[in-house]
Amino acid sequence: MARTAWLASLWHWLIAGVLALLIVASSGWAVLALWYRLPGPTVLRYGVAGLWIVVALACCVGLFLKGWPARALLGYLAMYLVLGVWWWTIQPATERDWAPDVAHIVSGTQKDDNRVTLDNVRNFHWRTPQNFDERWENRHYDLDQLRSVDLLVSYWMGPAIAHTLVSFGFEDGRYLTFSVEIRKERGEAFSTLGGFFKEYEVSIIAADERDIVRVRTNVRGEDVYLYRVQMPKPVMQDLFRAYLDEAHELQRDPRYYNTLTSNCTTLVYAMMKRIVPRLPFDYRLLLSGYLPEYVHDVGALAPGAPFSALKAQGHINARARQAGNADDFSARIRDGIPGADAPSYDADD
Repeated sequence: MARTAWLASLWHWLIAGVLALLIVASSGWAVLALWYRLPGPTVLRYGVAGLWIVVALACCVGLFLKGWPARALLGYLAMYLVLGVWWWTIQPATERDWAPDVAHIVSGTQKDDNRVTLDNVRNFHWRTPQNFDERWENRHYDLDQLRSVDLLVSYWMGPAIAHTLVSFGFEDGRYLTFSVEIRKERGEAFSTLGGFFKEYEVSIIAADERDIVRVRTNVRGEDVYLYRVQMPKPVMQDLFRAYLDEAHELQRDPRYYNTLTSNCTTLVYAMMKRIVPRLPFDYRLLLSGYLPEYVHDVGALAPGAPFSALKAQGHINARARQAGNADDFSARIRDGIPGADAPSYDADD
């Protein structure tokens, strides 16, 4: 009889321990959600987050007290249900006081002959991150004149985390770069942790390389690498259109950025997956700093060169600083990059 009681007591403590760990883990998310998204002054966020911690700990203690486990668990679940309803009410928006560099999402129209007209192409002249000339332009492109696709990866937070850009080159020497970016409000700064908690909407920016590449290499001092991608011309055209379709969708139905699941790399992968259905998933799509190695492994970078050589020659910062704001900036940053003097597609494509 004593042995049975001892086993029952042990079983109770094990279950209570597991439930307490679940409460602690879920409370970590809850406290951060309240901290990042609860409206009001800082003291209110401290107070509500602190109250949550106190109640959650009380529920943990209650799991181990005779007669209280069910009450403690139900009380915590009710509290989490209220949190979930509040979290659901936080919806993305298209109209806010946006930061100037993400004030507009690109839009475009295509004619039957593959010519597209883009509105709100960004072409800022940057002097410092806070000092710049704003220019939003209308531009015309012929998708039959697409010549190349380049992958640019900008490192700003160690080797595993980077920002991904895709640049389309045309026969006339122009380049247009697409970037999936957080849509910051005026005065707001990026937070990797905040990106998990509905802190920013998603935007798609189309920009001139002298803007969107040069601001990273010459103004912010990020390490930027450029790789020529091998891609059939029809796929290049479909990817260009996919960016515009995604941008139009964001204008109709805004979405929140997520640091892990809805970012500059995962959204590009999702677009490519629609075009190339058998494209494999890989952890390097989440650790975006390693994305170029993934693209190399699936055979989509310049052929015949080891990845180490592509990376060494693809580091464009020195060339970008030397080019400055020159009209031939795009040509000069590609000097010496394997495959950059040839189209992305084979002549037979």
